[in-house]
Amino acid sequence: MTDLVAKTAIDRRLADIVQPVIEGLGFELIRLRLMGGKTRVLQIMADRPDGGIGVDECGDISTAVSAVLDVEDPLEDNYVLEVSSPGIDRPLTRLKDFEMWKGWEARVETTELIDGRRRFKGDLAGVEGDEVLITLEEGGEDVTIGLKFDWLSDAKLILSDALITEMLRQKKVTEPTEGQFDEIEETDGDEDDEPAPETKH
Repeated sequence: MTDLVAKTAIDRRLADIVQPVIEGLGFELIRLRLMGGKTRVLQIMADRPDGGIGVDECGDISTAVSAVLDVEDPLEDNYVLEVSSPGIDRPLTRLKDFEMWKGWEARVETTELIDGRRRFKGDLAGVEGDEVLITLEEGGEDVTIGLKFDWLSDAKLILSDALITEMLRQKKVTEPTEGQFDEIEETDGDEDDEPAPETKH
């Protein structure tokens, strides 16, 4: 598992718990983030291996993940579980994503400065070994550079009309909007008088 899928220690611990459940249902874990705030939010992005996941399937994942988290009980405080598709301008979190979306424009950020910069925007040119290839426009010319996958801190596709059209053509999404969430509020199990978890679409 990479830091792009699960960044922090608690994210990785949670991912270790939920990933087998998600894969057991025939899906892949794309990204997991535990967000802070008054009520913490556990955001999970999942997809089919060949792309395309619906709201009902997000609900199925949410139910299954909820059950295993209730048993494992890794979080003491209340939280809200959100399960969604990656959306059209999806995060790129695994090396294979950069090959899968070759030819499409992406924004990539690195942890350290590379030639004086951390942000790169250009067309994905696939992968070579452990490097992500991206074609940038430099001084009116296209230049393809390689960035080691381990250097990346964030990467995502750039939303465009062409990308929306292609995703709809492939039926990878149901509509050109941000991934829809299936939300379930979880408690730590100590408050018996709390209402039953509510699922919202």
